[in-house]
Amino acid sequence: AVLAMFKGLNWEETAMLLVCLFLMMPFHDAFPRKAALTKMEITPGWLLSAAAAIVGASVLGWWSFNHTEFADKSWIKILQDHDEAARAIRSSVAAAIVLLAVGVWRLIATAATPPVVDDTDPEFDRVRAILAKAEGAEPSANLALLGDKRFLFSASGETFLMFGVRGRSWIALGPPVGKREERMELFWRFRELADAHAARAGFYGLGPDDLPDTVDLGLAIQKTGESAAVPLEAFSLVGRRREVLRRNWRKAGEGGAAFEVLPVGAAVALMDELKAISDSWLSHHAGGEKSFSMGGFDPRYVAEFPVAIVRSEGKIVAFATLWTTASKTSFSMDLMRYSDEAPKNVMDYLFVELLQWGKEQGFTAFEFGVAPLAGLQDRPLAPIMSRVGRLLYERGEEIYNFQGVRRYKDKYDPVWQPRYIAAPRKWAIPFLLADVGLLSSGGMSGLAKRPKKSSEKGAT
Repeated sequence: AVLAMFKGLNWEETAMLLVCLFLMMPFHDAFPRKAALTKMEITPGWLLSAAAAIVGASVLGWWSFNHTEFADKSWIKILQDHDEAARAIRSSVAAAIVLLAVGVWRLIATAATPPVVDDTDPEFDRVRAILAKAEGAEPSANLALLGDKRFLFSASGETFLMFGVRGRSWIALGPPVGKREERMELFWRFRELADAHAARAGFYGLGPDDLPDTVDLGLAIQKTGESAAVPLEAFSLVGRRREVLRRNWRKAGEGGAAFEVLPVGAAVALMDELKAISDSWLSHHAGGEKSFSMGGFDPRYVAEFPVAIVRSEGKIVAFATLWTTASKTSFSMDLMRYSDEAPKNVMDYLFVELLQWGKEQGFTAFEFGVAPLAGLQDRPLAPIMSRVGRLLYERGEEIYNFQGVRRYKDKYDPVWQPRYIAAPRKWAIPFLLADVGLLSSGGMSGLAKRPKKSSEKGAT
């Protein structure tokens, strides 16, 4: 409508276009797809179609005005005329110039950055489908459903690699998920795409099985901590070693605690209660909701998983979202939150119940999560980052309860495995780790948040 006004103050066309606009406005919600001209994909086929449209319009203009005499006029004079023939020529020339400029711009531009995929994007169902049949995926692969990740998909569409972007840092979270034979394809594509954007590529949360691939990629590797897994077949509450754990579990049960696992989707009806518990828990802890490498409380996200709940006298006082895997080799817990009304030993009670539930369901191991900076070496010839990390682990309790996390998980006799970050150059790793922290905490504002009130039940 605005452009029609510049075409000789054409009021009739402007009025008709405005009428069409007002008729379409009530249907705005029927067009939810987001798009941006600067991010659209310009393919050779797109350029060919646009060129064909311009050539067709030019031929139609020539056929309509071929009776017009231009032989005695210069091109500048023709372009300045106000008749219909001159307008047709100006339009064709302008369209050709714009097409040429757009084509050159898009052909020399770097590849588009994959957008963030959330539950409103059709690709989200694709991610769900891959997770449902992924080969050897770790429970943490379920972070793909958090709605804050970008994705690269394999040529077959059956494997993805998820990553986050902060500034110049492109950070892949874990290895590719899906078919094992397609992993290297995505590892290389991610590194090449990051290089095309002059970005720092990093791979965070890698395990021992991923090291051969990182070596083939020519990456520098740094240990960041250790991950705990409890073998469920060997887990038992019998024996002196389990005496304290057994007593805490029994005391909570005798005090009225009751455990239940809700299937996927069943927590929707209880979401208000779970939200109140989550808000109470957050009020006692520094920082806000987490993201990227840790889950945060989002009703849509919570509804994606089974939810373990603890009731006391019939009221929900604690809950945990559960990550399962297609192969059922292991499962894990993401969010764990409790209210002020929860029993004192609610964490021990919930963990014991979860381990027993997982054993009954046929899982082989419970992934207990990572103990940051655990297991780093402080020897004279050790890497400087390992030595600094060890110093923080031993003397940085005011920053984070590093040793307390490790001690708590050791109560369950887990098997510890190292976790790594990898990057093309060793000097880039500190920057990548800093950006992982900022992505996970929601930026500097998230890191700066302090608890609103103290808590007698410390986090572990």
